[in-house]
Amino acid sequence: MKKHLVSACLLSLVSGVLAAEALAARDYISIVGSSTVYPFSAAVAEQFGKTTKFSTPKIESTGTGGGMKLFCSGVGVEHPDITNASRAMKKTEFEACVKNGVTEVVEVKVGYDGIVLANSKKADRMSVSRKDIFLALAKEVPDPRNEGKTVANPYKTWQDVNPELPAQKIEVLGPPPTSGTRDAFVELVMEPGCESFPWIKDLKKKDEKTFKNICFTVREDGGYVEAGENDNLIVQKLEVNQSAFGIFGFSFLDQNSDKVQGSMVEGKEPTFEAIADGAYPVSRPLFFYVKKAHVGTIPGMEEFLAEFTSERAWGEDGYLADKGLIPMPEVERKSVAEAVKNLTPFSLQ
Repeated sequence: MKKHLVSACLLSLVSGVLAAEALAARDYISIVGSSTVYPFSAAVAEQFGKTTKFSTPKIESTGTGGGMKLFCSGVGVEHPDITNASRAMKKTEFEACVKNGVTEVVEVKVGYDGIVLANSKKADRMSVSRKDIFLALAKEVPDPRNEGKTVANPYKTWQDVNPELPAQKIEVLGPPPTSGTRDAFVELVMEPGCESFPWIKDLKKKDEKTFKNICFTVREDGGYVEAGENDNLIVQKLEVNQSAFGIFGFSFLDQNSDKVQGSMVEGKEPTFEAIADGAYPVSRPLFFYVKKAHVGTIPGMEEFLAEFTSERAWGEDGYLADKGLIPMPEVERKSVAEAVKNLTPFSLQ
């Protein structure tokens, strides 16, 4: 019995050593995930590569959902160390992580961002409500002639949705279902717009499945066009097509303010100040997630985390604010930085 126990212990020890050696074989940090968080992560990676002895981290823009899938697929050199996210990790994703041996994950909230409905600066700026956007983009909309019923979206122009809006074809380029921006857009725009109809709002408690089908499903008849995870590509398309609109994070609007403009939503313009003080209604927190098992094994992990959570990076006057990140309040920054320093894992169970 003792012999078998010793053998098992030795096997476990050898496996651990081999896993550590395999991880150590990679001399750079591997990051995947959100296209929205990408420019912030890239800025930190560039600074980190310039000012430390470590290799510059390699970052892939896979979208939040795609990044979570890669991140949660396992521990080891073949799996990413960090995933960027423009929404919080879902319970199902956390469970997938745990199932695949990624049992300790550190959640790092980095700041805030707004989601904008933007168009070319050569066109007129539009002012819309979330109800207008819901009616323009939902697959099914309330039947004007039959209370309590829906019909396939019949609206072709913005004026069809609201007589005060221009007689301009509804054409919106936006993120795919794997994107955290899409998830946040549905939660912050589509759902509130949908709930402006009292009978639909009542469904939330009575029949959640039907409620979600109405409020969360985007039209597929050309009014909404999935434009992939490349927000820069959307900006380029808006330059060419002045009648189209695009959905992306405020940081891309900020970086391309010479080319595109953000629509007013509920009478509020998407500006740094309006998002920071909560006046602009379509704002959300941004995150990245760290595999604790890789810290101390992949070179530079602790130092990279320290750089990202430093005041010179994410502070009010930090270089990430110059990139369009809306900083968290000082107290919140200190709290998150402390949790990161201690590598405190989080749980959704």
